[in-house]
Amino acid sequence: MSAALKIDQFSLMDDSECDARIAAAKAILGKRLAILGHHYQRNEVFKHADFTGDSLKLSQLAADSDAEFIVFCGVHFMAEVADILTFGQRNVILPDLAAGCSMADMANLVKVKKCWEEISQLLDPDEHVTPVTYINSAADLKAFCGSHGGIVCTSSNARAVLEWSFARREKILFFPDQHLGRNTGLKMGIPLEQMVTWDFMKPRGGLTDEQIRNARMILWKGFCSVHQMFQPAHIDNFRKNTPNGLVISHPENAYEVCQKSDFVGSTEYILRTVRASEPGTQWLVGTELNLVNRLADEMKPRGVNVQFMSPTVCMCSTMFRTDPQHLAWVLDNIVSGNVVNRIRVREDVADPARKALNLMLEVVD
Repeated sequence: MSAALKIDQFSLMDDSECDARIAAAKAILGKRLAILGHHYQRNEVFKHADFTGDSLKLSQLAADSDAEFIVFCGVHFMAEVADILTFGQRNVILPDLAAGCSMADMANLVKVKKCWEEISQLLDPDEHVTPVTYINSAADLKAFCGSHGGIVCTSSNARAVLEWSFARREKILFFPDQHLGRNTGLKMGIPLEQMVTWDFMKPRGGLTDEQIRNARMILWKGFCSVHQMFQPAHIDNFRKNTPNGLVISHPENAYEVCQKSDFVGSTEYILRTVRASEPGTQWLVGTELNLVNRLADEMKPRGVNVQFMSPTVCMCSTMFRTDPQHLAWVLDNIVSGNVVNRIRVREDVADPARKALNLMLEVVD
């Protein structure tokens, strides 16, 4: 084992040299290595992935993999889930530790515990409220859910998870993304007035006692900065210019955007739906730019037109932090016998978080 290579040695490398180093490292490491690439990852990195998908799919692939080194080209919470599901028995590596998630950061353990305590001033939350966290959250929030009879959800299984939750307790505390909670609740027939928004910057969420008591869903005031960019007016303009076009949106979009869309679903759902369309179909897609651009390139030869919903560029800036330079750096270190940027979740956090994650997998199996 030699001294660990510094990222400074790679920062100024051009992409072509990084590509060569990445290819060489993959050849040397073989099956000892698995590179996971999230759909929102930039193309320069995405092309090197051995497996691609959404966060849960990739974490499950990590759990099923025999690879010694799992390099997760995504963001921090995704690598945490991979470490939890592999029981810390793999080297899960995040190329850039600064690759976080602004939505996940909107809900932290201190704020959620305070919310739980304030709700307890009116009712016993452990008896009446199921905490449900979107997978886009830190490991300690998944552990909080696991310790309070709660569960994790994804954008594709949110309805099944909420149905399970309501079968056990009459209320749900849903964090960190209010929009996924609201859009899923509406599909289940829950009126908007029974879904209140908890503003974590205000005492008792800015809600009255009556609002809390009457709510079926208490939605955390969090959101995805990318999906917040999409507006109903974008859909109106598309329909004006493309009367027969179809609109498909991710459920992290605002209620008003999803209501105007023809289809609403997860990234995997969006890919399946658009790929199944007939030649001549024209789509407006409301999700992250890298995914939409790749899908547009894929579908163009088949006569399917795919457009990005926003007139301004909006990609996941934290996902964008993972570049060929960081990927080459972590791989060259592995070849040299060094593991850098390994993500480890303490077992006292991982155990209850794993409980909430496994419960989700059981519910949607």
